[in-house]
Amino acid sequence: MTGRWGASLLVGLLMLGGQIWTTAGFQSTFFSNPTWTGIMKQQSSNRVDPLYMVASSSSSSVDPSSSAKIKPTNNNKNGIHMTPSPKYPTMRGSEVDSRKIVVAAQQHLTAVRLKHVLFASQDLATLSLLDVQAARVTFQDLALQISNCAETRDTGGEIGWVTISKKDDDDESINENMLTTPTSEQTDPNEHLDLILPKEARDVVLHLSSKVQYAPSSPRTKFSWTATPGDVVTVSSSRGHHLVQIVDVMVDVRKMATRKARSSYWMPEISLRDGVEGGTLTYKMETMGCQMNTADSERMEGQLQNLGIRPIRQEDEQGGKHPDLVILNTCSIRDHAEQKVYSYIGPHAKRKREGEDVTIIVAGCVAQQEGEALLRRAPEVDLVMGPQYANRIGDLLEDVQNGNQVVATEPSHIMEDSTKPRRGSSVAAWVNVIYGCNERCAFCIVPTTRGVEQSRPPESIMTEIEELVSQGYKEVTLLGQNIDAYGRDMIPKRKFSDLMRMAGSVSGLKRLRFVTSHPRYMSLGVVDAVAETETACENFHIPFQSGANEILETMGRGHTREKYLRIVARIRSRLPNASITADVIVGFPGETEDNFEETLSLMREVVFDS
Repeated sequence: MTGRWGASLLVGLLMLGGQIWTTAGFQSTFFSNPTWTGIMKQQSSNRVDPLYMVASSSSSSVDPSSSAKIKPTNNNKNGIHMTPSPKYPTMRGSEVDSRKIVVAAQQHLTAVRLKHVLFASQDLATLSLLDVQAARVTFQDLALQISNCAETRDTGGEIGWVTISKKDDDDESINENMLTTPTSEQTDPNEHLDLILPKEARDVVLHLSSKVQYAPSSPRTKFSWTATPGDVVTVSSSRGHHLVQIVDVMVDVRKMATRKARSSYWMPEISLRDGVEGGTLTYKMETMGCQMNTADSERMEGQLQNLGIRPIRQEDEQGGKHPDLVILNTCSIRDHAEQKVYSYIGPHAKRKREGEDVTIIVAGCVAQQEGEALLRRAPEVDLVMGPQYANRIGDLLEDVQNGNQVVATEPSHIMEDSTKPRRGSSVAAWVNVIYGCNERCAFCIVPTTRGVEQSRPPESIMTEIEELVSQGYKEVTLLGQNIDAYGRDMIPKRKFSDLMRMAGSVSGLKRLRFVTSHPRYMSLGVVDAVAETETACENFHIPFQSGANEILETMGRGHTREKYLRIVARIRSRLPNASITADVIVGFPGETEDNFEETLSLMREVVFDS
């Protein structure tokens, strides 16, 4: 091999342990991206021309940084076809508020969990909010130290779950689906909270807007539920001034899912109660893909074992026994991902056709991508669920138990786990800190399958880490598709560097890691946080994808070669012995020999580690 294609092997040797996508592995992912698709192959060459990318976003605007020419028609003269708008319609490089995307869950919210700190003055409440935002104090410690609420001070400000109901009001100034506490004419299930967080303050919290914080005296205008876990706001009541934190939300996921009654022939006879009552129900979990999928599988296994369903033993399988539940947690990044899923389902579908009681569950990114289409092609499947439902598999299985095929792929608030994940190690553990991704890199399908960014409350993350350490875990890896974007979707915004310092301060923790960084958002403050946190491992995984600015622009990466090198320089100056690994794509459509040489030169300059 000669030229840049022959040099691809050299890139692999230089990367040592990094990941490289060549054209063969790249095209399947690129073509499967529901937003940036339809690359036109040239008859006379294997080259793919990036000038014929087609954007199928719900918005008509286009990222001005993209060099792609956008064809506005569904069928243009080059034979390119627009794909349907994804359920998560974010534009390339846009900052998308999850509140505007996760609207389907709005009408299915049943409760929110709240904490508060009570102050005598608004000024003190405002200053304390700034301290919480900057991670100078945790919300719980703030409540323990200075809250004027004697009823909740000793519990760290815990109010508990506040029930949500819909207001039966035809007033045009109020959204018909607006969530509120009941009116005085109705029985108020939250009446017992009046002496802690009076109704006027609760209503303000439940009516939060992503743009405006409404005071009780504000005119009522159209708005819908937008508060998400991690938000901290100030409200006033007859008791004083409250700093209120949304800790968690409860969504009726069964109402959000699509259900289709099976014929009696397909109805599974397995009762989940058998497992709870000490029966012999077993499951088998197969996990494909990245660390996020591994963490999701651990959460699903925790749910299943909480129901009394145990993993099938290897010796039982070797003896000819089959699991009662089969769960395939899928990945859509690699080539022919969908075909691999159907191939895996085949033997278990055959068991069901032959009359065996087996429940087949397809979870993960292919499930999110395919949705109901998966049921049409494989009608033996009982449950199709996207990644955002990983910790609610138990609720969805109730509908399967009642004889339904269930599809759960609608955007939803991601709730905290009610059960503990079944960890794959007793030493090292994954801890999710942010779900989803708002980027629209031209080659990536992750935003379409994992949704918009949703950060977990820092207190929930800290609680999980502290529990892991108390159980003897020595190492924690903070997980996120775009971990440097942590906290930007919260009110007020938070910084990942602050979270790093908080997590690293947990007594008893020996090693702290994190993945994956994005050069567009990785701040120099993250490098400083690693340098200043004793438990933080001096390792950075920062994909750069290309060393040529022209290609980075076409990819929609939002960063330049120069910015990447500035980050590396900061790491080398603060942490001379730190290891740096990366991902890179070679043979990207439109890449020239000079572009490829720029990638090689960047790799020689950085000298990545394995």
